[in-house]
Amino acid sequence: MRKLKIEELGRISIEEFKSAPKNPLVIILDNVRSMNNVGSAFRTGDAFRVEKICLCGITAQPPHRDIHKTALGATESVDWSWYETTLEAVKDYQSKGYKIYSVEQAEGSLPLQELNLDPEGRYCLVFGNEVFGVEDEVIEASDHCLEIPQFGTKHSLNISVTVGIVTWAFLKELRYDG
Repeated sequence: MRKLKIEELGRISIEEFKSAPKNPLVIILDNVRSMNNVGSAFRTGDAFRVEKICLCGITAQPPHRDIHKTALGATESVDWSWYETTLEAVKDYQSKGYKIYSVEQAEGSLPLQELNLDPEGRYCLVFGNEVFGVEDEVIEASDHCLEIPQFGTKHSLNISVTVGIVTWAFLKELRYDG
């Protein structure tokens, strides 16, 4: 076994990415304060070829060097938009037929391993502020809440880790392989 060289990975160009079919998934960032977390969400969005990232409220927007530090150019490949409020983004995508899944520890939340999706569906994943989580009004407007089971002493994961875990779980469930 050996590590592959960059030229052996078969990565597509930004132009090819832009025109390639996307997975039916939108990432919504609800007032995320860390620009490193925003950049990480872009990088994950690129890796899993999501449709779009919605930056809401105080969530920083590209271009910014702290976003670029972790995005490594993914802000150029992944489409994004900004909404004044997260609820506005949620309502907009619901009106387009998307199901909204907020990732939050909430009453009645669905454990991630019990996720069962319609392969023909389109989905939005809402990830909340690092301290306060997903806004209550957004949780109320969501179709479902998802929770990643945890077994240690801490009650949460960093948003960058959560975006990767949940996005991969959705694509695995939808049986997308790019």
